[in-house]
Amino acid sequence: MIVRTLGTAMVVFTDRHGGVSRGPYESANLAYHVGDEPDAVAENRALAAARAGMGRPDQWACVHQVHGNGVVRFDAPPGSGTEPAFRSGTEPAFRSGTEPAFRSGTEPDADASVTTAIGLPLVILTADCAPLAIVGDGAVAAVHVGWAGLEAGVVERAANAVRAVAPGPLRAVLGPCIHPGRYEFGPGLLERLVTRFGVEIAALTEADRPALDIPAAVRIALRNAGVDALDDVGVCTASSPDYFSYRRDGDTGRQAMLVVRER
Repeated sequence: MIVRTLGTAMVVFTDRHGGVSRGPYESANLAYHVGDEPDAVAENRALAAARAGMGRPDQWACVHQVHGNGVVRFDAPPGSGTEPAFRSGTEPAFRSGTEPAFRSGTEPDADASVTTAIGLPLVILTADCAPLAIVGDGAVAAVHVGWAGLEAGVVERAANAVRAVAPGPLRAVLGPCIHPGRYEFGPGLLERLVTRFGVEIAALTEADRPALDIPAAVRIALRNAGVDALDDVGVCTASSPDYFSYRRDGDTGRQAMLVVRER
């Protein structure tokens, strides 16, 4: 696990080690939707919660990630009878035919969540997309950032949602995600994103093919939203055997980012 402390918040990025799953999900897969045994996923979540000090997994605040720009606010854990306080955003910007979205039955459709509640973990699952935490004085956000969400403005919307309930400077931390050396990207789509974010996000793969630099795009999106303080853990999921990577492996598990306001 990678752990970061930002002011009054703790951010935890899990990896693929220390669980009980087998096969392509070995070993700490935290996603139910990928074909893994549900009992194994439940045990993996319990193990991850214990290691991270993040309470019971059934109290985690999760969203149904749809590659859009929707933001929800949680004021209480799931199952408490309290619906998310607000839902903001458009319809999904993109539904990939090869990257299944996450759902266990009750999560609101969104790619970012925010809370002012103390002790309520916000959770994002990834296997190449970027997990991003945004922290203010009194609020935190968890953001799932893929190329479609970037284009749709999910980073800026999440930053604005935190600022709306916690005015003041914001800080962010970017977790393990795919880096340009392993992320070949279609020239047409890349040109669209260059138009949106600038030439800094265009790169080349290790094989000299066009690539998208997601960390660079996240930095620019944060800067556009008035967030200059970014801690990038600097890990490429597709290059590291310590992480699940959909681009590298196809059939695989998911790691998680957990963000909690501690006081």
